[in-house]
Amino acid sequence: MRRTPLLALATALLLGGALAQQPATAAPATFAHPGVTVSRGQLDFARGQVLAGAQPWKGAWDQMMASKYADPNRAPKPRAVVECGSYSNPNHGCTDEREDAVAAYTNALAWYVTKDARYAQKAIQLMDAWSAVLQDHTNSNAPLQTGWAGSSWPKAAEIIKYTYGGGWANEARFRTMLRTVYLPEIINGSHSNGNWELSMMEAAIGISVFLEDRTSYDKAMAKFRTRTAAYVYLESDGALPKTVPSQNLDTRDKIVKYWQGQSTFVTGLTQETCRDFTHTGYGISAISHIAETSRIQGQDLYGTDVGERLRHALGFQAKYENGTAVPSWLCDGTLKPGLGPITEVGYNALHNRLGIAMTNTEALTRRSRPAGSNNLFVAWETLTHGDNPN
Repeated sequence: MRRTPLLALATALLLGGALAQQPATAAPATFAHPGVTVSRGQLDFARGQVLAGAQPWKGAWDQMMASKYADPNRAPKPRAVVECGSYSNPNHGCTDEREDAVAAYTNALAWYVTKDARYAQKAIQLMDAWSAVLQDHTNSNAPLQTGWAGSSWPKAAEIIKYTYGGGWANEARFRTMLRTVYLPEIINGSHSNGNWELSMMEAAIGISVFLEDRTSYDKAMAKFRTRTAAYVYLESDGALPKTVPSQNLDTRDKIVKYWQGQSTFVTGLTQETCRDFTHTGYGISAISHIAETSRIQGQDLYGTDVGERLRHALGFQAKYENGTAVPSWLCDGTLKPGLGPITEVGYNALHNRLGIAMTNTEALTRRSRPAGSNNLFVAWETLTHGDNPN
């Protein structure tokens, strides 16, 4: 049942009060599985809707199954060293790794909906191929590449490990790959644009859930909370946005430069809004994914400043993505749209579960359905989260 705005506000206040009683970064005493971005209840709801032929889930399912990621003849393309320069130039295995990871997740979802073991075995084939050979990520984009691919692998692994009973002989090797190749590259964060660290923390938290690594989960969650506050501006932050202390953005001029030259700060503006909406979408997506994983793991961040920043970031960007004229004070009057298929998770959590009005986000979400993949780390979220009550 959809909550009224008044009930939503009361719920948020209660959640905020409850969260204040516990450490802000506490990992659960017992991890929930499958529990990276999508829960068993959400999977069951999506499956039921698809099997019933209900929309928009059936359309989202058809879109997924028609994609290259569901191709039963897909051959994995692993390599020992993935080298990714700026903007993936050079691109030595970067696209292959990201897309094989998305394909593993796609096949894991296909397994859950159909219960056809061939899809589970395909997901395992892809995960096994990479865990057999991957040793390192190199060049300037290595941390971001690791974050992107590392966001998809644990989503696939969680579904396979905890719902497929057909066996996964090389699971331990896959776990070792996540622990030794991925986690060290991302766990200490980044001082680049905010979407980097947010994507890296998404991967670190997802991997920590799969590995049941409470220490890494706590470390990544703490970095996530700090970065989210520094990525999305709220009026309550004061005259200037919050910063990540280690970046030493200690003057107004430094902060304005880091915020792409934007000197007027309004609620919902992000650190990369004036760069382009595509990279902004990466950051917003990672915030929503981490908040969703945290909720599944028993700590609902939607009732904290994370949810407030996510709500306003979605609404602010959606307003202009929907065609509102850009005022001259915002990014010199010019924006680069292209937010991507990233609104479903946050919209469902904040609007459908909490009953918060999100007019601009709702309009963008509904006209963009079914949300597909950005071919990096976002995939099939109308299917998994669209109007999902769980």
